Amino acid sequence: MEINNNVFSNDDITVTYKPNVCINATRCAKELSNVFRESVIPWINLEGASTKKIIKQVKKCPSGALQYCLNKKKAS
Repeated sequence: MEINNNVFSNDDITVTYKPNVCINATRCAKELSNVFRESVIPWINLEGASTKKIIKQVKKCPSGALQYCLNKKKAS
């Protein structure tokens, strides 16, 4: 069974989640619950914390199921 990747973006950052890679350590939800929510859909809310905090938490993902990239700013 194929599971689709989940992509969440705001102006600053894009976070991807690969459910088939996740080991369900729940570290993300325990340590940054305003962003990584267990019982709400969509479960990732990038408005719940600063980009810096989100990046710091994504880097702690033990399985690599969570990844991020910074979005390019459009020239004014």
